[in-house]
Amino acid sequence: MDTQTSRIALLACAGFLFTSIALALPAAAHAQEAEASTSAVRPAPRPHNSAHPERDDAGKDILVVGHPPTDYGLLAATASLAGDALVAETRGQIGEILKSLPGVSSTSFSPGASRPVLRGFSGDRVSVLTDGIGSLDASNVSVDHAVVFDALTVDHIDVFHGPSVLLFGGNAIGGAVNAIDKRIPRQVPDRITATGIGSYATAASERAVSGAIDAPLGERFVAHIDASWRKADDLRVGGNVYSRALRGDMLHAAEHLAEDGEAAEAAELTAEAGRRNRVPNSASRSSTIGAGLAFIDAGGSLGISYQRYDSRYGVPDRPATGHGHEEEGHDDHGHEEQGHVHGEGPVTIDLLQNRFDLRGELKLGGFLESVQVRGAYADYKHTEFEGDEVGTVFKGEGIETRADLVQANHGGWRGRSGVQYLWRSLAVNGAEALIPDYEVERIGVFTLQSYELGGGFSLDGSGRYDSSRIQSQGAAFRKSFDLWSGAAGASWKSGNGLGLGVNFVHGERAPSPEELLSDGIHIATQSYEVGDRTLGIERSNGFEAYLRYNTPRFDFSLTGYLTDFDNYIAPLATGGEQEGQPVYQYTGVEARFKGFEAAGSFQAAAWSGGELRFDGAADYTHAQIKGYGAVPRIPPLRIRGGSAVTLGDVRLRGEVEWNAKQSRVSDFENPTAAFTLVNLSADWHPMGENGPVTLMLSADNLFDVIGRRSASFTRDFVPIAGRDVRITAKFTY
Repeated sequence: MDTQTSRIALLACAGFLFTSIALALPAAAHAQEAEASTSAVRPAPRPHNSAHPERDDAGKDILVVGHPPTDYGLLAATASLAGDALVAETRGQIGEILKSLPGVSSTSFSPGASRPVLRGFSGDRVSVLTDGIGSLDASNVSVDHAVVFDALTVDHIDVFHGPSVLLFGGNAIGGAVNAIDKRIPRQVPDRITATGIGSYATAASERAVSGAIDAPLGERFVAHIDASWRKADDLRVGGNVYSRALRGDMLHAAEHLAEDGEAAEAAELTAEAGRRNRVPNSASRSSTIGAGLAFIDAGGSLGISYQRYDSRYGVPDRPATGHGHEEEGHDDHGHEEQGHVHGEGPVTIDLLQNRFDLRGELKLGGFLESVQVRGAYADYKHTEFEGDEVGTVFKGEGIETRADLVQANHGGWRGRSGVQYLWRSLAVNGAEALIPDYEVERIGVFTLQSYELGGGFSLDGSGRYDSSRIQSQGAAFRKSFDLWSGAAGASWKSGNGLGLGVNFVHGERAPSPEELLSDGIHIATQSYEVGDRTLGIERSNGFEAYLRYNTPRFDFSLTGYLTDFDNYIAPLATGGEQEGQPVYQYTGVEARFKGFEAAGSFQAAAWSGGELRFDGAADYTHAQIKGYGAVPRIPPLRIRGGSAVTLGDVRLRGEVEWNAKQSRVSDFENPTAAFTLVNLSADWHPMGENGPVTLMLSADNLFDVIGRRSASFTRDFVPIAGRDVRITAKFTY
């Protein structure tokens, strides 16, 4: 069956399934008339969560309350962000929103492009999802590509590790980030409801406004509309823009320019080496508009939504030092590229995505509790401008659907099984088209089962099979992979809040098209990348053990993990050069990732309407490629401690975060120095906890220190934000 025929068949099947659910809902509602009268009572608005729930909930099993709902020990999220905390942490990119959660860092390529890094993993090994469906963009293709993500319509964000990722795909062995959104409404309100959020932050003069409205249309229909706008200037930092090592390279290159009689160029480069306070070409702006419509009844629900996401952001350029990698002792001064191969003018990316989503659920009786379906189609385009000239254009389409059969609880046995389909295409045209046009098609089936043995003991198991196909007509390439993944876990919970568990997961990932077919200069990574068409399946075996303790006054969690890889696919330096850039060849090697995460909180005092609580967290990842050395861009040890006091409707918090020096680096990487952040924040509900107004004030990096994220490709010339005072106001009606 060819691609076009298979897509038509898929859409026909999906349409049939969605239509069947739509027709079945009224019948199911009639059969559950008594239940319908109960469901007509609308749930009360949820209280504002603390602006720092990750501190308050340390060590707790966090229930995913959206679609698809899961509450198995096997699938418990290890971190979550919701309520006021999500509003307070909202930034332009999801990597920056989640970077403070345990085990989570950020690629921090620029303020306009940042993906989450989970336990040292990023890119194709980490899935970024909305209700279990991928972002359908090009963010996993390159670190300079933004994630299409709108925090305005998100109820909460969960971060999953280990066995839980098999629900979303066997390739995401590093973990999954799943945002439960509200654009397709989940309940029919009694009246029109509205939310408005406005904020201003000083580090980049960031201005943001957003709003959403839900309106009931009779007893069973509800409509939703939303819009947001964000604009930020060039990022202000606390001192030198360029790292010490890079400044040394720039001054060294300036000396050679002066020796060659190019005094003006030498003076310009010397002055640039001393740049402070502002990261050039780091400004960004974005806007979204969306709408949704849902039918909701006792028998289930069916809804659709549309989103238009428009963004433009700068790509900070590495300064000229001969070429991009002399800092490790590659002293080549004869190159004309001067650290880049761009045309005239700064590089900016103009991104546009139009996306349609569908979500449906049919409630059943007996063995199956419900059937849940999700689907999305997206049309994506981004253009990389070099000054005013078009450089490279990325165009793509994507379709992703899934259907889940949810088992009811029968004597402690429950489960979920389903099928998932993905088709995605990408066409790249222009000066930096290092990869040919390609298509990816993947279909997977999975099951997850949990059984309570009694006495607090539970057993969990899961399995997944994916058939993945990658083809490129221009490169005369077509290859298929059969991927088998599985997991098993055991846990025990006492009656006094103590929980213990162990998990094992075997994962299999097909190589990405970039790993197979790349052949050209990749400006974002300052390298010449070469794929390997013969690459096989990347296999991993992971072990995880955890301890959790939860009481009303004290929470604690500790997780240790180890993952061994066979045929870990990584770009390794060959020692050669192409067009003035070092050559990296994608190669399958053995690797090991290991580390831990810990978090805890303690209620030191409590009184009527308030409490004093202390908390702390730490995480660390050690990653090694056997026979080569350290895996590149691994976050260092991080330790955080803080305290929070609640005084009626006011919450105050202070915290200190220490990031250790990262000296375990790979070829062409500079070590990063240790840095310490001090953050203060306050939120106030002037009309009560459930009132319509929330005011927030925060000061991140209070002492304006320079810090560089070890997981970032651009850490030598894009440090973290300097002192950032942010004020946010949220209004609900």
